[in-house]
Amino acid sequence: MSAPSSKNLFVTHRISIPESELEESFIRSSGPGGQNVNKVSSAVQLRFNVLTALCLTDVAREVLLRGGKLTQGGDLVITAQRFREQERNRADARARLVEIVRRAATPKVPRRATRIPKASKRKRLDGKKHRARIKQDRARPD
Repeated sequence: MSAPSSKNLFVTHRISIPESELEESFIRSSGPGGQNVNKVSSAVQLRFNVLTALCLTDVAREVLLRGGKLTQGGDLVITAQRFREQERNRADARARLVEIVRRAATPKVPRRATRIPKASKRKRLDGKKHRARIKQDRARPD
């Protein structure tokens, strides 16, 4: 792996995405914007090929491939059109890519099954008995 530089997107201490592995295209944004929306391509479509990326660890690549949000060619496509400015949409798309890859690179901690404490069981059963007694007291005496 190469050391992170200004041309790389820092994800984790082991993963840094080089600028050369990102493909950006600018498209027209939908939504509000008045006449400007038909003239300016402010939305950003960011493509990152998971299959050919050299910067990914095997674990991160496997998680991203199993994620199911890839094109047939293995591209992860992120469309950012939240803002009216192209630069802010660009930064948003890159931040979302970093977050997706960071989540994929972080191993999931397996859940350890724990037992329900006896005090909790007792408290729940006591509450049920209490409610039953209240309801029983409302009934007409025979």
